[in-house]
Amino acid sequence: MGVPKRLTEMQMRFAEIIVFGGPEGPCTGKEAATIAGYSEKRARQEASELQNPRLSPLVVQYIGKLREERLKKYAVTYDGHVAELARIKDAALKKGSFSSAVNAETNRGKAAGLYIERKIIKHGKLEDMSEQELEAKMKQILDDYAPILNVTPKPKKIPNNKAPQQSKTTTEPSESDVN
Repeated sequence: MGVPKRLTEMQMRFAEIIVFGGPEGPCTGKEAATIAGYSEKRARQEASELQNPRLSPLVVQYIGKLREERLKKYAVTYDGHVAELARIKDAALKKGSFSSAVNAETNRGKAAGLYIERKIIKHGKLEDMSEQELEAKMKQILDDYAPILNVTPKPKKIPNNKAPQQSKTTTEPSESDVN
C-alpha cells in the first residue's frame, strides 16, 4: 500500500482537533475522529492508526508541528511576561482599580526576582520527642537566638519616696498621754 505523500482533509481536521480540541473543548482520539468525519463504528481504530507513527507518519508529524506552534504561541518568556504585567497594571490604573494595579506590579517584581517567598515546613511534634531531645532543642534555640534574647534581666532600683510610718498597735494610753 505504501505511505501517502500528503495529508487528506480528514487527517488534517483530525490532527487539528486532537491538538486544539473540538467545539466543546479537549477531545479523546475517538471523539476527534468522529468530529473529523470518520465512521462512528471505526472512530476508535482510526484514531489509534492516525496517531501511530508507523501507520501514519505524516499525521503524527503534522500533530507534532501543530503542538509546537501552539507552544510557541502561548510560551511564557521573561520579557513577554513582564511586559504583559505592565500592560495589565496600566489598564488597571486607567480604570482606577488600584488593588489590581498593585497586584500586577507585585507580580512583576516577583517575576524579576525582587521578592523571595520562603516557606518552612516543619516535621515532627514536641510530644514525639524524648526529654533529652527537648532539652537539646531548647538549648539549640537559646544558643541560636542568644543575641536577640535577654534571658537575665538587669535588676532595677525602685526609689522609695515614702517615709517609714510608725504605727501604734495598742489601744492603751501611754504614760505621756495620761498627764
